[in-house]
Amino acid sequence: MFTIVTVVTIAIGIGANAAIFSVINGVLLKPLPYPEPGRLVAVRETTPVLDLKEMELSPADYFTFREENRTFERFGIWNDDRVSVTGLDAPEQVPAIDVTVDTLPALGIPPALGRWFNERDDSPGGTRTVILGYDYWRRKFAGAPSTIGRNIHIDGNLCEIIGIMPAGFRLLDQKADLFLPFRFDRGKTTLGNYSFRGIARLKPAVSMPQANADVGRMLPLEFTKFQPPPGFSVKLFEDARLQPDLRPLKEDVIGSLGKLLWVLMGSIGVVLLIACANVANLLLVRAEGRQQEIAVRTALGASWQRIAGVLLTESVLLGLLGGVTGLGVAYGAVALLVKLAPQYLPRVDSIAVDPIVLLFTLVLSLGAGLLFGLMPVLKYAAPRVTMALRAGSRTLSQSREAHRARNILVVLQTGLAVVLLIGSGLMIRTFQALRQVQPGFQDPAAVQTLRIYIPDAQLMEPLRVIHMEQDIQDRLAAIPGVVSVAYANSVPTDGNNSTDLLYAEDRAYSESQLPPLRRFKFVAPGFFQTMGTPLAAGRDYNWTDIYQERKYAIVSENMARELWRSPAAAIGKRIREGMKDDWREIIGVVADVHHDGPDQKSPATVYWPVLMKQFWGNDTFVQRGVVYAIRSPRTGSQSFLDQVRQAVWSINSNLPLARVETMEQIYRGSMARSAFTLVMLAIAGAMAFLLGLIGIYGVISYSVSQRTRELGIRLALGAPQFSLKTMVVRKGIWLAGIGAALGLAVAAGLTRIMASWLYGISPLDPVTYAAVALGVLTAAAAASYLPARRAATLNPVAALRAE
Repeated sequence: MFTIVTVVTIAIGIGANAAIFSVINGVLLKPLPYPEPGRLVAVRETTPVLDLKEMELSPADYFTFREENRTFERFGIWNDDRVSVTGLDAPEQVPAIDVTVDTLPALGIPPALGRWFNERDDSPGGTRTVILGYDYWRRKFAGAPSTIGRNIHIDGNLCEIIGIMPAGFRLLDQKADLFLPFRFDRGKTTLGNYSFRGIARLKPAVSMPQANADVGRMLPLEFTKFQPPPGFSVKLFEDARLQPDLRPLKEDVIGSLGKLLWVLMGSIGVVLLIACANVANLLLVRAEGRQQEIAVRTALGASWQRIAGVLLTESVLLGLLGGVTGLGVAYGAVALLVKLAPQYLPRVDSIAVDPIVLLFTLVLSLGAGLLFGLMPVLKYAAPRVTMALRAGSRTLSQSREAHRARNILVVLQTGLAVVLLIGSGLMIRTFQALRQVQPGFQDPAAVQTLRIYIPDAQLMEPLRVIHMEQDIQDRLAAIPGVVSVAYANSVPTDGNNSTDLLYAEDRAYSESQLPPLRRFKFVAPGFFQTMGTPLAAGRDYNWTDIYQERKYAIVSENMARELWRSPAAAIGKRIREGMKDDWREIIGVVADVHHDGPDQKSPATVYWPVLMKQFWGNDTFVQRGVVYAIRSPRTGSQSFLDQVRQAVWSINSNLPLARVETMEQIYRGSMARSAFTLVMLAIAGAMAFLLGLIGIYGVISYSVSQRTRELGIRLALGAPQFSLKTMVVRKGIWLAGIGAALGLAVAAGLTRIMASWLYGISPLDPVTYAAVALGVLTAAAAASYLPARRAATLNPVAALRAE
């Protein structure tokens, strides 16, 4: 039984550590799957003037860097995309990646079949071409080599298939079915449009500082090579003071996730320490019972080193057995984690129990065996032979030193458990706070969303696009059970965001002065009603506004208060996107919406109509890619979704539906990181709490068994049972209290690391600290009560005879 309990305890700790290390190894430690990944860098910019720490690149950046750089072997830009494919089976939207000619060659992974894009493919006058992802090729073309040279319709355009990327290929962590060239027209390129991600392969022996300096040298050059867009001046771009921000490509993939994973690793490591403390207590008890055996060995000439070696060998073997069993735990945990991995977790395909993880588990098992084996070695490997031989005397009470060792281990366990419980408690409080946030829309479970895109190859005229979008809206509204329908370019928290400068007519701007950046959304009439976003002042758009292209705008309440102090005061004011664009009158103010998730501030937002004249450099702007929001009690049911598809295809059978999901699913996705952190810390905290209680129970129970004679004497002399229970429980609470106090002090310092993950509470939240402390003391009292009850029901005569 001793061996089983020990092995299971260690297996839980080692298995959990091996599972989390598998994630850290796959996500953080393994190099990117490209040749010489150390030479790959992500190319970004930053501008402190606009308070943008990270900014993407523009087409003007692309041409300038490609033509003028001295440090890049290859350089390109890219963006993820979704495109419509028709003519194969049913129309569908598939994930795609748009690239320039050198983006894929920079990664160094050649196509499995065919070729990369060339200069003609990436030019506006060339034949339209496409490279297929391996899985898409197998799924749609059965892996036939004759696929090269065939044509498919993408967004209404005929594209020739020129290559197939190899199995498992990803651009950073993006898995795409199709790769398409951007086909930028250099002659029409202007400054601005910072919407593209850059990637470069450095020349051999070029350092990151050298590459940053090179990009810093090139940034002013583009202001002489390209003109500003209409309504803007070159000086405005110069005053933005763009700066280079190059970083290793691996950092671009991982982002800020590394800190979270290391904190989780540390939390699970604490669980292993608690498990080791538990096992050390068990070994102390076991070694105490072997004092006579150790004394006899010593008397027969065994050296201290030999006895220590025997004890350590036993503990190391226990550690190895725990490690082997823990690997089974790790395999199951990793399989479950990969299956349920949150969307933001990158490089999931690299997470596995591989040889590196096996080596880590072996080292951890050996280390754990030595750690929990040291305590009995230090206490009993060199006993005084005479004392040990007298240990069987029934008058001998247990030494104060042995008690102290076990008590210290219990205090350590409790303190470590308190630290983890506070961490998980803070995340629970954060999650509760997030759930209380009013996101700016109502009842997301009752809103079904779906996305369509009408390519210009199908409908060129903007007015016909709007007619088709409205016809689809009307057909969706006719479905039984639908309360309301409307559409926009995006719905809250879906990650489809656009940010740009915004001018207000009653504010004075010099030619070189940059106004603040604002969030841009494009909405059709009825969208706010469908989403349940209330109007704070004014009115919504109507279809007459849209078709007559009236120069109107709607803004968020926080923007109205920032610029004009109240929603009502904003009505009638005028704003515009560019210095030479038409002014647009504000006709409505809507409540603030948490577009980036409940843990982020509501951005100051402008809601433009879906059809406008003179916007973003277009004579007529129309929103072709839209998401429909359908409010109905039938959301999510298969029959409802079938009717939705039929309604859309009754208007245009070549329109694929993409990302068909409820608003609740989208909104929950925005909280996925907090939920993942909460679950992982809660698991670690629960394991630590359980092991800590087992430790307290074990120490109190063993203490009672060792004090049987003393307790019997107390009972024989008339001590009340209640006083004996109180005495035993008090000791458990005392040990837990010391551990809790130490844990609270340590947590006060360590939980500051979590500050960026918390919402609405402080890392020193008194409610959490008080609840954890009270919970631990209460649990310690409960764990101590069972042995206390046993002590109070002893038979005094039997107790006195026991020794």
